[in-house]
Amino acid sequence: MEEDKKIIDEKKKEEPTTPADDGEGIQQTTTPLIDIANAAAERMEKANEETARLLKIQEELLIRKELGGRAEAGQEVKKKEETPQEYSKRVMENRL
Repeated sequence: MEEDKKIIDEKKKEEPTTPADDGEGIQQTTTPLIDIANAAAERMEKANEETARLLKIQEELLIRKELGGRAEAGQEVKKKEETPQEYSKRVMENRL
């Protein structure tokens, strides 16, 4: 919320004010709620950009991990034969 207020104050300083048509003085060009919503939208856009950047980095790391010299194409999967001791232990633990 404090960030929103700071952004609003900065924008108010930057925005020129115009006199009201009815002659009652200076009229604001935006309302505080709109300023707060705009500030929140800006933060969301920045967060989305950062998330997209981090996702791209994560994808690159995953690709490097998958292709990092561990290619399993064309290799046979070797199955380990279970010894009688391992089989009996598995049966006794009821892990069929």
